[in-house]
Amino acid sequence: MAEEDRSPEDEFQELLRQLLGGSGASMEGFDPEQLSRLTGMNIDPAMLQQMMRQMQGAFAASDGGISWDAAERQALHIANQEDRGVTAGQRADLDQAFSLASLWLSEATAISDLASAPRAITRGDWVTHTLPVWQELAGPVATSMADAMTSALSEQAPEDMQSMIQGAGRLMRMVGGSLFAAQLGKVVGDLSKEVVSGGDVGIPLMPDGEAAILPQNFAAFGEGLDIPEDQLALYVATRELAHARLFRHARWLRLHVISQITDFARGVHVDTDALEELASRFDPSQPEELRRAIESGELLPQRSEAQTAALTRLENLLATIEGWVDVVTEDALSRLPSTARISEVVRRRRAVGGPAERALGSLVGLELRPRRMREAAAMWRAVTDAVGTAARDALWDYPDLMPGAEDIDDPASLVARLESRARGEEPARDEMDDALERLLAGEDPDPTGSDNGDTDHPDDHRPV
Repeated sequence: MAEEDRSPEDEFQELLRQLLGGSGASMEGFDPEQLSRLTGMNIDPAMLQQMMRQMQGAFAASDGGISWDAAERQALHIANQEDRGVTAGQRADLDQAFSLASLWLSEATAISDLASAPRAITRGDWVTHTLPVWQELAGPVATSMADAMTSALSEQAPEDMQSMIQGAGRLMRMVGGSLFAAQLGKVVGDLSKEVVSGGDVGIPLMPDGEAAILPQNFAAFGEGLDIPEDQLALYVATRELAHARLFRHARWLRLHVISQITDFARGVHVDTDALEELASRFDPSQPEELRRAIESGELLPQRSEAQTAALTRLENLLATIEGWVDVVTEDALSRLPSTARISEVVRRRRAVGGPAERALGSLVGLELRPRRMREAAAMWRAVTDAVGTAARDALWDYPDLMPGAEDIDDPASLVARLESRARGEEPARDEMDDALERLLAGEDPDPTGSDNGDTDHPDDHRPV
């Protein structure tokens, strides 16, 4: 059949034969631009050819899980394109900023310094260090996307391809997962060109106890602000160290944040009706529609009530963390003239988000922006003024001490409890205290004998 006479179905069938040929199949003659058109992803053909070779090898040995190698290669490919590395001058300037920031920060918080020295890193380094967390966060959505793509493809494929698709169900699921992984890699790669520091996104992406700044992105961040660069570097370094110190001190906090995000992500399911409707009219020569659907979040259905509630809890948690970081940073830099101006720039930047952050929200249905950060910062300011830094920071010692959403709404009540505790007064007992006392005494924690499912089990309050 002449090349110009081949239909889209013929092209896709031939592509599948090459792709599903296993590790023994030859990649000679494989056209990576063909898959780029079919998937709607703007991926470098040479990069895609290498990715497909790896996929073929993985198909032969994989247990059916999603291979994230494509995500890492795509992210590093984008991050390293314009990565100019770290010069000796940049490293020296940031080392000086980190040193002074650590000294001033120790005056503003009782939480101890990091065990490892903070660093200046490249965009590629940031991708390598943070990608394992991105994979953990996106894994549930990737699985849902892979399953939905397999189902939709099976229903929309021509009759003469059904036997091949049915016989390659596991492999097709891997194709769908790998395509999602590659799309995630593109988003993370783009994000590596926007973030200024390790804690810039607001979640614990860096390994525990590590702090870092990306000099190339920091230079772009300071353009047009009319703020002395050394003051800007000191602010960013202080905020980064505060974020890293908090997560190193409250070791339970990292798991607490990640588990809340993954719990939300497990509830995300691809809108199969929208995917099938898109597949029914999809033209491989016009990939823009598929690209827009992926980037806009069109394939992710409206949030359920449970997901909305989960997102609200997560936003409160992130706001509580970022509000503390905000207050501690401002206190540490009280002698810095431009602190207030830089703080406002950072708040607005976090509120707006960048293109890559918005793309990530569309991809996994989650916006990682603490919408209540100002209210949370006001709470931490009230606590600091009332009981001091040591009592304030002690709230991070255990998960059941950490302020909740109700404390953000009513800081006065939290302050009253802390002041009462500082005077040595016993807090008012509640039903949980009475039930726990009876349980420890070997008595029935519910003297009424009722079992309505509302009584908390002590394990429900164990540290995360």
